[in-house]
Amino acid sequence: MQRKAYVSGVAALLAAVLAGCTGSSDSGGRSDNSNPGSASTATQAAQPGKYATLPEPCGAVEGATLDELLPGIRELPDAERREKAYAGEAALTYDTDRRVGCRWKVESAQATDRLVIDFERVVSYDNAVSDDAKAQELFAARQEAANLPEPTVTTTESGTPSTEPSGTPSSTPSSGSPTGSPSAAPSDLQPRLLEELGDEAFLDDELNSSGSTAQQRTVTVAFRTSNVIVTIEYAEQPMTVGAVPDSKEMQDRARELATELADSLNG
Repeated sequence: MQRKAYVSGVAALLAAVLAGCTGSSDSGGRSDNSNPGSASTATQAAQPGKYATLPEPCGAVEGATLDELLPGIRELPDAERREKAYAGEAALTYDTDRRVGCRWKVESAQATDRLVIDFERVVSYDNAVSDDAKAQELFAARQEAANLPEPTVTTTESGTPSTEPSGTPSSTPSSGSPTGSPSAAPSDLQPRLLEELGDEAFLDDELNSSGSTAQQRTVTVAFRTSNVIVTIEYAEQPMTVGAVPDSKEMQDRARELATELADSLNG
């Protein structure tokens, strides 16, 4: 009888110890669900970007615009070649919702013209960083890589401050050609930031010699709207030795195309 009483006492003691360790919400004990940092206190994910898809790139540029950018396209004698030239060539891509592009190349008796457009939809995989913020970060890196001249503030005759680029990068000779616009100041044609184009934009202009023959000018316009970055590269190389592509004319054409693409994205 004494052994039986001893066993019963041990069992009762163990039950009391276990009850004191586990506790309950009714008795004031804290359950696992009340731990700080649980799912109930998790931060809200950053907002996604405005755009979830991208346009069909080769159809993004209208025929009339291609006529302006690629003057030789209308001179192609063969109808099949003209149709192929207008259609362009799509860039190789593995995800058309993330990046697409198209290129055109037309040779004429006067010059060889090339046009490349690229659309990139930026997606942030960091819950603390929005798609827009990630796109802004990438665009800032590309703008820095373009090495644009620092703007300087000058004063107009009326006393109003005016901001314009200072200096000309060594890779971009001052523009000018026999057919250039005499009314355009050199500073107006230098690489620079652009206003009223997307959320932010810049223009680059490079003139490079191709061996000992004609010089090729490449105008690049890039802009960001929300989480999409658009890049336009427009190049021309004259057939005549010593000829220089007109900077203002090419910049105007590239900027007009950029405005068209920005408007089409905004629907």
